Formats: sequence, structure tokens, C-alpha cells
Amino acid sequence: MRGATIAAFVALAPLLPAAAVAVGTLKVDAALPYVCTLPSGQQPATVRITAAFPERAAVGEEIRATDVTTTVELPAGAVADLTTLKAATVRAETRLSVGVTQDDQRADATWRGTAQPVDVPADGPLVLTTTGDVPSLTTDAAGDLRLTAGGLAVDLAPSTADGAPTAPASLSVACVPGQDAEGRTLLATVRVGAGTGTGGPSTPPTNPTAPPSSAAPSSAPPPSAGLPLPSLPTDRTFPARPGTANGAGQDPKGPQPGQPASRGPAADGDAPGIRAPRPTAPPCVTEKPTPTSLSAYITGYSNVRKLNGATLIPVSCMLIEQGQMEIPTTPPPEGEFHFTNLSPGQLSYQGRKQTPPFTSTFLSFDFQPVTATMILEQTGPVTIDTLVRIVFATGDNYLENTVRAPLVLRVLDVKVNGVPLDVGPSCRTATSLFSAEPKPDKYPGKHLVMVGKGKIPLGLPAEGYVLTSGGPLTGEVAIPPFTGCGAGGENLDRLLTASISGPGNYLKQIQGQTCSAGLETPPPDQCTEDLQPLLVPKPER
Repeated sequence: MRGATIAAFVALAPLLPAAAVAVGTLKVDAALPYVCTLPSGQQPATVRITAAFPERAAVGEEIRATDVTTTVELPAGAVADLTTLKAATVRAETRLSVGVTQDDQRADATWRGTAQPVDVPADGPLVLTTTGDVPSLTTDAAGDLRLTAGGLAVDLAPSTADGAPTAPASLSVACVPGQDAEGRTLLATVRVGAGTGTGGPSTPPTNPTAPPSSAAPSSAPPPSAGLPLPSLPTDRTFPARPGTANGAGQDPKGPQPGQPASRGPAADGDAPGIRAPRPTAPPCVTEKPTPTSLSAYITGYSNVRKLNGATLIPVSCMLIEQGQMEIPTTPPPEGEFHFTNLSPGQLSYQGRKQTPPFTSTFLSFDFQPVTATMILEQTGPVTIDTLVRIVFATGDNYLENTVRAPLVLRVLDVKVNGVPLDVGPSCRTATSLFSAEPKPDKYPGKHLVMVGKGKIPLGLPAEGYVLTSGGPLTGEVAIPPFTGCGAGGENLDRLLTASISGPGNYLKQIQGQTCSAGLETPPPDQCTEDLQPLLVPKPER
């Protein structure tokens, strides 16, 4: 047996945007026949897998699939099973087993995907499309890496018309490749050779849907005896230079009027004018931008008072449409002019209105280590309400910004003292996280509230939070009780509620400089070449 080792490492960061896929890419689009075991029995189904891989890689180089989707078309029998439960909508999560082989070495990876809830059709097939994070791969040897599709698990979380979970609250569907899929489950073949990475010369890609026997033999050199290299962490941030504000790479007093913001933090010890590379961040692309389109990265910390700790909110993409100026009906004080802007926004992560998954570890009940992977999922419109006060005597502008966001906390995976605790596919807070609302008549319903204040003195740099240049937003949030937690008849709602839920959880969010993606010539010190926010903020407690 050769000494090669194949390693798969799960990276909880978003996939690269489609715009980043370069020449030398293997495009996968495979529709495979599967057989799925439903409550009503075994039935045929179609599973379509799309992805993109680098055509070739160097030994030890990270190999990452991008633009990964899994579309499952379940037959009419699945609709009947859900209709029996009186389900109006259903949320899906998929786990696709992918075999990775190189010569006589083999490893297995799991491609996980989630989908937004979809309506249950009256009849006909049920089509579910999921996207999500997939493991990256490295190998210490040269030779072709083959990736093949294997078993598929589909976890369904149906809900009734009023949004309540059905009974039972979840269904698990197991699917295996059908007999007709034999020889067609190969997804891609990536050629690995010493010193021939993705930046090297391109060669015609292997047909990803061809049977394994059709792949060209590898002419790579003998394998290396080195160890597999882990994927680079995707939540790296570079330290800001002394004197930067909010860790966002800005001057302490903000960008100078009429001048572009800083291109980003410079690493200590860099020569003057040399900036550190842009930290890794999720894709943040505005589809069909308008002249008022803004995009920005946000991150921060939120205390969990019951657990006496804080959880890191990962770097997330926020897409904003800057509102038009409106004059309040209430006259301002003498010597001042007031106007407001109401700007809608939304989180964006792989086509879904949510943050990337994030993992935190706490001591539950002050002694038991608990690790949980979670996401914040947007359930309604985010609004940024800005009041601008111009004082004529000084020419100073004062800004009061109130951000309102309805966000449900979903728990994906839990480990207690290292032992997995199955919370099921639909564990979440019963309602949105919520704060005290200063204007309940105008903004009803439960949502969290964050406030940021800023000042733009006449002729001087901005201070505090300004929508376009970013800054800190703070608030206090209550975590509602949990619902839908547990599997196999075990109800864990009360356990999570007792451990986590409650008021008085302090929240501090840092927003980075926005990118005006819809301008004819976007500012180069605000946007990357593919029109994503250039600055990636650093969280602050």
C-alpha cells in the first residue's frame, strides 16, 4: 500500500463566489437515479449534484469544491406523506456521502446542505435544493483524486400552515444510488502533481459524468511521504495597526471627508504603504445593484448571560439599499435641520438570509463543557433607521441609527463533553431574538434592536457609527425559549431553554466600510475588483 494519505477537513466558511472560478475548472452537473426509503415505502428519486472543482492541484494544496448544490426530486409519495401530517411547508437538510479515492487509498467526506422552507405542493414531485459547506481536501501524494457520490440522507422538518411543527416534527429519508446509477456516480477527477497547482497550465478537464474507466491515467511523479496539510482557517483576521478604530482598518476619527477610506489594516512591521492581505471573508455580492446599493461585512460578540460567556458572531455579509431622504413632520428645534433615511437590508450567505454557521463552547451549569454550532436566520426585513441632525451654528451633523432585525437562532449540532447530542434538524428559538422597542406602534413584533450614534463635525473626520463608513452598534437582547429540539422521541426543548434562554444578553456588532457596488465607477478603496466590500472588520467585545 502506498504511503499516501487523503485528508478531508471541514471548513465552516462560505464557498468562493462564482466570479472567482477561474480557467481550469471542472464543472460538475450530474443527475443520478436514487432509491429513497419514505414512510410510504421505497420509491425512485432523482438527485442532481452541481459543483465546481479546480482542474488540477499541487501536492499538499487545498482542493475546495465551490458552487455546490444538491437538488432532490422526491416523488408524489413524499408529498402524500407530508400531506398526511398536515404540513404546509417543509425545510430540508441533506447529507451526501462522497468517496474520495487515490490509487488504493480512500477517505469519505460528508457534503451538508440546507434549504429555506418551501411550500408542500398539492400533488406531483417535491423538489428540494440545498446548499452548504463542504470539506476541503488535501493529499500528500501525486495522482488522480476521484470523487464519487454515495448515500444521501434527507432530513425533513415540516410545519403546519400556522408555522408550528407537525407531529412528528421531523422525517428522515435515506437514499442510495439506484441500479441504473452504476458507473455514473463519479463526480470529478482532480489531477494532483508536484508543483502543478491551480495556477499552472490548463489541460482539458476530465468528464465528471464519465465512468471511472474513461479517466486518463496519471503521469504524476511518485508520492511524497509528507503529512497531509490542514485547510487554512477561514475566520482569520489580521491585526490592525495601532491607532485604528474598531479594528476596521480606519483612522481613529474615521475617513476624511472627500477622501476614500483605508484599504484595510496593515500588519505590524510592514513597510509604509504596504497593506496586509485582505482577510478571508464570505462572498458578498450584490445581484443587479442599483446606484443606492451598499454592501458591508459585520461581525461582533453576543453575551449569553446564563452561560456566563460570549459567542462570536462570524463575519457576515449585509446587503443594503440606502433609503431616500425624508423630512419629519415634527418641526426640529430652532437652529437645526432634520431628515431621516430608512434603509432596508438583508443578510446574505450562499443565497440564504442568514449568517454562516458558527461554533461556540460554554460551561453549562458552570461545569459541563457544551459545544454548539448555530446560525442566525433572518425571518423578516432588516431596517436601518437613520436620523440626521444638522446644527447650523457649528455645521456639525449628528446621526442616530437604529437597526431592527428579526433573527431566529437555529442550533445545528451539539456536543456535551465531546459526546454528540442529537437535537434534530429543526431546533430553534420559538420566536425571533428580541429587544425593548422604543417605537412599538411603528415597529410591532419581536426583533432585536441595535443603536449606533455618530458625528460628522464640519471639516473633520467622522466619529462613531455612520452607515457608509461603519462602526459599532450595541444593544441588549432576550433569547426566547427553544422549540423543535430533539430526535427519536426525546424532547430537548426544556434543556436548551433552561441553559440558554433569557433576557439581558449584551450585543456589540462592528460594521465595516460599505462598498457602493452600483456606482458606475465603484471606489477602489471600498470595493474589491469583483465588487465586494474590501474591508473586513474585526469583532470587539
